Amino acid sequence: MGIEVNFEGKIALVTGASSALGARFAKALAGAGAQVVLASPHTERLKELRAEIEADGGAAHVVALDVTDLASIKAAVAHAETEAGPLDILINNSGVSTTQRLIDVSEEDFGYIMDTNLRGAFFVAQQVAKRMILRAKADTRKQHRIVNIASVAGLRVLPQIGVYCMSKAAVVQMTKAMAVEWGKYGINVNAICPGFISTELNEEYFGTDNGKKLLDMLPRKRPGKPEDLDGLLLLLAAEETHFINGAIITADDGMTAQ
Repeated sequence: MGIEVNFEGKIALVTGASSALGARFAKALAGAGAQVVLASPHTERLKELRAEIEADGGAAHVVALDVTDLASIKAAVAHAETEAGPLDILINNSGVSTTQRLIDVSEEDFGYIMDTNLRGAFFVAQQVAKRMILRAKADTRKQHRIVNIASVAGLRVLPQIGVYCMSKAAVVQMTKAMAVEWGKYGINVNAICPGFISTELNEEYFGTDNGKKLLDMLPRKRPGKPEDLDGLLLLLAAEETHFINGAIITADDGMTAQ
């Protein structure tokens, strides 16, 4: 007997939804039937994305969110549930980076990356989980999903982005800790570690000498596309995959297998 994944009636919060990957995650979930709540500081871009999703027959809402500000996180999560209803799924996607040698990293650079990639990701998940746990205590059949977006850089150090690597390695451990503590409440927490994904922000870079050197690290010498992550995202967000918890899954075309 086959399994048919259906997200009708599910409500998903996607952070960092104004980015290429975040926008794609939101579209994939909406296309599968979920109502999506788009969160980012860049609300004008979110409104454009909402229009795109609605034009394709999906349902979307927009909330302003600055993951470096705990008050903003609390307000955004409350606003999301007021607008759309209780959250079933969190796609924890916000992330930033800088490019330099470790010896050149300033205190500001370090804080900029860690405040978004680790501190922000943690407190978004915490605020969402608090609400999920309350609902689970009222109804033990309730299932919830949190998908943290880490990176292969959290598993393998890459040049010039050492602090980013450190932040994503922490997200990997954070995912496991959350899975252990929150699993008893029906909250499955897993992480996706994407490899090199081509977006409008880095397409030109992959055509440069340095970009080509990075692609040479891949078995098939090519970057992925945002839509290459759709299947994995939907798998981890689905209620049917209740036995996958605390998993750290790479989607890197074999890069870390070498």
